[in-house]
Order: sequence, then C-alpha cells, then structure tokens
Amino acid sequence: MKHLAAYLLLGLGGNTSPSAKDIKGVLSSVGIDADDERLDKLISELDGKDIQELIAEGSTKLASVPSGGGGGAAAPAAAAGGGAAAAEDKKPEKEPEPEEESDDDMGLDLFG
Repeated sequence: MKHLAAYLLLGLGGNTSPSAKDIKGVLSSVGIDADDERLDKLISELDGKDIQELIAEGSTKLASVPSGGGGGAAAPAAAAGGGAAAAEDKKPEKEPEPEEESDDDMGLDLFG
C-alpha cells in the first residue's frame, strides 16, 4: 500500500510514469524502506497504464459491491407488513418508577 501511495503522489506531482527509483525516493524521504519485490510487481502491473483510467474503472467496480448499508431498510418494511399482529402482541409499557431522592451533593451541605 505504501508503494502505491508513493506512486499516486508522484502521479499527482506530474510524473506520469514513476520509476522504482522515484518511488524509493519518496518513501525514503519519510524514513520508509521500500520492498523491492513488491515495488517491482507494482511497477510491472502499472506499466503503460493510465492511473486515472484505473481509478475510474476501480470506482465503477466498487459501486457494484454491496457494502452492507442497505440491510437496515429491510427491517422496518418487514415490521410494517405484520403491523396488525404486532399491535395485538404489544404489551403496555411500564411507567418508570420515580427515583428516590439522591444525595447530589455527596453529603456536603455548603449552606446549611
């Protein structure tokens, strides 16, 4: 991930085709050692590709992935369907019991 981040930073800076040396330079400037094997793999996979097109393609793929956000909407719809049965089973709620007077001043009477 750090290699990709450095690659993207270089791309934002105007370097459309960062080399391994460029990426190592970015990483070493912040005290991070580059993993040569991963770096070579990243460079080979991104060689000759437009990073903006890859980001756009990845965004469309991510848009089709369910993220779990839609699961909450199903519960109210299901409850609405069985509303009549649920109303019959519903018990009256208990009223909360009044709290006993608490000693908010922790036993200290400053004015008495």
